Amino acid sequence: MNYKFLLTLLVIILLAGIGQLHAQERDDRATILNFKGIQYKSSDSLFYVNFRFRMQNRLGFKQTLDDEDEGKFDARIRRLRLRMDGYIYSPKISYSVQLAFTRSDQDFDDTGIANIVRDAVLFYNFTDDFYISFGQNKLPGNRQRVNSSGQLQFADRSLVNENFTLDRDFGVSLNLSKKIGDMPINAKAAVSTGEGRAAASTDPGLAYTGRVEVLPLGEFTNDNDYQEGDLEREETPKLSIGAGYSYNDKTKREAGQLGRFVQNPFTFKTAFADAIVKYMGFAYQAEYMRRDVDNPFNMTDSDTPEETYAYKGWGLNQQVSYLLNHGYEVAGRYTYVMPHKDIRAFESQTELIELGLTKYVKAHRLKFQLNGTYTFKDGYFNNANDKSAWGAMFQVELGI
Repeated sequence: MNYKFLLTLLVIILLAGIGQLHAQERDDRATILNFKGIQYKSSDSLFYVNFRFRMQNRLGFKQTLDDEDEGKFDARIRRLRLRMDGYIYSPKISYSVQLAFTRSDQDFDDTGIANIVRDAVLFYNFTDDFYISFGQNKLPGNRQRVNSSGQLQFADRSLVNENFTLDRDFGVSLNLSKKIGDMPINAKAAVSTGEGRAAASTDPGLAYTGRVEVLPLGEFTNDNDYQEGDLEREETPKLSIGAGYSYNDKTKREAGQLGRFVQNPFTFKTAFADAIVKYMGFAYQAEYMRRDVDNPFNMTDSDTPEETYAYKGWGLNQQVSYLLNHGYEVAGRYTYVMPHKDIRAFESQTELIELGLTKYVKAHRLKFQLNGTYTFKDGYFNNANDKSAWGAMFQVELGI
């Protein structure tokens, strides 16, 4: 078909340009920016700010095996963000502000509100190992959510993250890093509103979230445990094991901090565990999440209410990658999501296989990603009636 030919031709043309970009990695403009943002410090050193931006432009296509489906294109700016970090009066008092400028990044479809503000948080750093935060920021949830979307090796986070993640919320958090011998341990705890970015007011129920990480083989190079793939080529094996739990009491949204508003509050109990290992360009990570809710059914809180439900169940995501020469990386991902029996009439067991090829020009600041996916339901690998589908995605990320 013509659209398949055009999509293939466009991807080939874009990939052909990657070799030219590789030859320009030492271009003077990149040296001036150094991909560390635009920095300003006052003459008295009482004020410092670092401006950054990044964008993700993508072209994708998805086709089910059902002959009645003609396929769907996805051509858009997925993310366009401006970020400002710095301190005022003293490095002990720091802040982070992040704004989003695309519809899919503003929670608009679920709330009808353009939520431009993603982060607006103030930190007080007691020591290098202990700080508190106050404001709107990511909760200490699963690793893939805590990782920046700009540090991913696939164009999107996994289906496990999509169904069970905690996302951002307004509240207070405590963050502690210590060593037991040579083994670093990171502990984080947060108390937040539970309604996410769109909340106009706070109900009596709050969310309580905690996460602990143990690094038995020592620290990763340059925070390499919080970016996907082993771009640092760790010289010795590195391992991080994390686990956590969130109790969101009486949230008014379908997915806790995300989703549409509902008439009767949900109480979510979400558990998660993850691990990541890296060595000499090889990386493997796994993530398990589970959500429980007593009654997953509800009605939307809108002018025309309709019945909805919270996703109850569990999922496991695994991905493996190897960094080749000249900044090329090959990666594979397998995702398994199992809905609880309470919602099986509406949700199917879903499995997703994904392959990825990434060209890192300037680490995660400038990269080209090509992904291919195959999704199937209820264990049937090739079943048109169950909407098995294949897809492809090409994405360019640029940031400073």
